[in-house]
Amino acid sequence: MWTLMDSPTGELRIAEQHDAIVAIEFSPFRPPGERALGERALGERDDGHPVLAETVRQLRAYFARDLTAFDLPLAPRGSDFQQRVWKELQLIGYGETCTYGQIAVRLGHTNAASRAVGLANGRNPIPIVIPCHRVIGANGTLTGYAGGLERKQLLLGLETDGLF
Repeated sequence: MWTLMDSPTGELRIAEQHDAIVAIEFSPFRPPGERALGERALGERDDGHPVLAETVRQLRAYFARDLTAFDLPLAPRGSDFQQRVWKELQLIGYGETCTYGQIAVRLGHTNAASRAVGLANGRNPIPIVIPCHRVIGANGTLTGYAGGLERKQLLLGLETDGLF
């Protein structure tokens, strides 16, 4: 099942399977064979599905600055390493940032693994909720973001009163 919602970052498509969020996609949406869900169909649109409705509610509260931590069932699909990186991303607090190298070290690797962390970060299928936008370059600059640097800056600015 899936739903759509308008947001300050543009339209979002939110998908669930088995009562857990599996993807949030920024518009323009990718063709079916390229989306975060892989080759699986999204199924039917269901704006009233409880998990989807709650996700929309929490995202709206986040964009209104009334929510700083999400409480949703998540089921991102990825390798073991990607899963570990995505779990670590969820430990970066609202309004905080972390570098790729810091995440690598937290996972028990050297700073040299920062490129692998960056690749896993870029493949995060549930942006915003799994806050990959909070990861910045070693020199403090904004670096790549699957949703585009403009969106990354908007999300960080939302969380830090526009300091980015």
